Amino acid sequence: MNRQDRADAVDREMAASLLPDAAVQTLGRWWSENASACADGTPGAHTVRYTPGRWAQITPWPSTLAPTSWGGDAGVSRAEVASAVADALRREAFREALVATYVWGKGKRGSPSGSGPASMHKILAAESLDTALARAVTTLSEHSAEAAYVGLQGLVPGFGPSFYTKFLYFVGKTVVSATGPQPLVLDRVLARRLRSLAQTVGRETGHDPDGSIARWVWRDRNWSPHRYTVYLTFMHAAARQLAAGGSWPSEASPDLLEYALFSTTWQASG
Repeated sequence: MNRQDRADAVDREMAASLLPDAAVQTLGRWWSENASACADGTPGAHTVRYTPGRWAQITPWPSTLAPTSWGGDAGVSRAEVASAVADALRREAFREALVATYVWGKGKRGSPSGSGPASMHKILAAESLDTALARAVTTLSEHSAEAAYVGLQGLVPGFGPSFYTKFLYFVGKTVVSATGPQPLVLDRVLARRLRSLAQTVGRETGHDPDGSIARWVWRDRNWSPHRYTVYLTFMHAAARQLAAGGSWPSEASPDLLEYALFSTTWQASG
């Protein structure tokens, strides 16, 4: 088999086996520790800290976020970002929706040196941005998360899938994908979790004994649209697996699993 055939074989094995017992146990413990904070079965309360004053040059600025004249730090939750994006979409204020998701995604990381606001400023300066964001929303509603992902791929330097999947994720809280699973966040941390799973499966099945295939497909950035769909399909199925097992809320949304995997330190390959 060539490299792609081996990757497809590992994908099929992962889809069949889903989460191993060690992961199920770790995620069950995570839920027992976080059940009160996520009582509705969603990660809506997941709050990120940011420094509003460092984003003073960014416009349009969502009213849901603390004003940039605010002294010190502030917090914004997933639920609050979802509300801000829903409001922005009603007004076709796509840039405002993007800013809300980007600030939440960036948080305080990079802010002291200005990299977060500076990158956002460059992204907002792209001539094709308005058209691309509007098209992504329409594409999600008329086609799929994968098709919307394609429309944003390679759009602007510095605006990679770790951030535009956040945009798609929050848009998906308002806009239902016409086909396929709803969008979720995919970033380096989550890719590494899936890489660890794929390495274990590849080693056990003989399709990827040295883990090189897993490192290729679940790299740290620039995932293919196909890889994003593999990720979404796996996460939605794994969420159902957990819900059927008794140690996970039966009505939990797939993004609860995304948040849990991001928050845990478990690695399948040890």
